[in-house]
Amino acid sequence: MGFAARPLPLLLLLLVAGAAATDQIFTTSGVPFGKNSREPRYRVEFHPVDSPYHPENGQESEPMTDHEGRQYTCYLPVEETKTMKSIVPQNATNVIIESERKVKPKEPDELLEVLKDQCFYRHEGWWSYEFCYYGKIRQVHVENEKVIQEYVLGEYDPDATDAYHDNHTSESADEDHVKDTSKRYHVHVYTNGTVCDLTDIPRYTEVRFVCSEPTVLISSIKEISSCKYVLTVQSPMLCKNP
Repeated sequence: MGFAARPLPLLLLLLVAGAAATDQIFTTSGVPFGKNSREPRYRVEFHPVDSPYHPENGQESEPMTDHEGRQYTCYLPVEETKTMKSIVPQNATNVIIESERKVKPKEPDELLEVLKDQCFYRHEGWWSYEFCYYGKIRQVHVENEKVIQEYVLGEYDPDATDAYHDNHTSESADEDHVKDTSKRYHVHVYTNGTVCDLTDIPRYTEVRFVCSEPTVLISSIKEISSCKYVLTVQSPMLCKNP
């Protein structure tokens, strides 16, 4: 047998559905509902086994015993604080933090995509250099706004770039390129430049993108061997990559 309880603004317990007014319903702790009870007062409705009570949303069950030892199941309104606890789990913060940890960081090429279709320049003594992302690298000498000498130091080669990354892991940038030697760099390979007079091999350049603030620029270019170059590009967007 079960019964339902609904809160009423009464100070006394009213028993209905054939129950005697002198009957007492005991909580599981053995304390009866009554004038001196600290338990909340409810209007009680008894439901026989053949006509069971169907609890509504927002109610919880509580086993109780009357003074004769008969067992009942009482349905009581759920306190608002309990309802909120069920909605917001205690580990909600941990779940959010764990989700943030699972966010995959962007690859260097994704971060460098903002450089697409852009060219950058550097002047060193006799020579000026032009580097175009996904394009060419040129070495030129200009007089009176006219190009007197020009060499192509390479064109972007996606296959050679992939091969480089297949055979190398990211390395620390050279001390000559950045002050902090612990910083890493990302490489693009530029091949098939102007044929070298000394080696009869097309010029080749390794472009190194390093994390460095505050703006994008060619920080250095060096010829490490005959017609082979290393060009370093200061790339603040790479600083977003852990």
